[in-house]
Amino acid sequence: MKGHFNKQDRYIGRIGPENINEDVIAMKWISTPLTIFTISLSATAATAATWTLNPDVSVLSFGSIKNDSIGEAHTLPGLSGGVADDGSVEINVGLDTANTNIEIRDERMQEHVFSAAPTAELKAQIDMDALENLESGASETLEVDGTLTFMGNDIPVYLDVFLLRLSDDQVMVSSNTATYLSTDELGIDQGIDELQKLAELGSITRVTPVTFRFMFQQE
Repeated sequence: MKGHFNKQDRYIGRIGPENINEDVIAMKWISTPLTIFTISLSATAATAATWTLNPDVSVLSFGSIKNDSIGEAHTLPGLSGGVADDGSVEINVGLDTANTNIEIRDERMQEHVFSAAPTAELKAQIDMDALENLESGASETLEVDGTLTFMGNDIPVYLDVFLLRLSDDQVMVSSNTATYLSTDELGIDQGIDELQKLAELGSITRVTPVTFRFMFQQE
């Protein structure tokens, strides 16, 4: 039986060497790029995965010096966030998780220094090519400009970053050198004054070094 067209212009009948028409050829031309497009989308989705921060093995640290000669290290372990496929970074820092290794000081930090906001937020943009091109075991250093939103203040920060590809789906990002922030730009001078008074100290440094280790898992 020879093929014919119905009212909806759909081709009916057998398709053989003797009755292939222009519609069939056209469908072949259409289906080929559609197949390529589908494969392309699938490949893009596979490589556009996000990286999620693992809080169990990540930490942010800051230091202080009291009475001009006694240095101490403190941590902020309450971290969350990740890196999107476009290279945008967002890290949330739980200020209520501050650990100074002295319980009464932790309480005073929450009451007098961090009471205005429970979290801080770091946003930055990284070169995803630098990450994607790293083989397992390889490392790279990056210069990253970001913004730290802290107690209602947006503070420009410069980060000297060490990037290590641990495996295909794990990356460690850590500070290559410390970043220094002043209590004045952070807006916590008054709170530090109160801590100094309560602890009966002669001084507390007004510039603090900040370091970090962020571990990311590819989703």
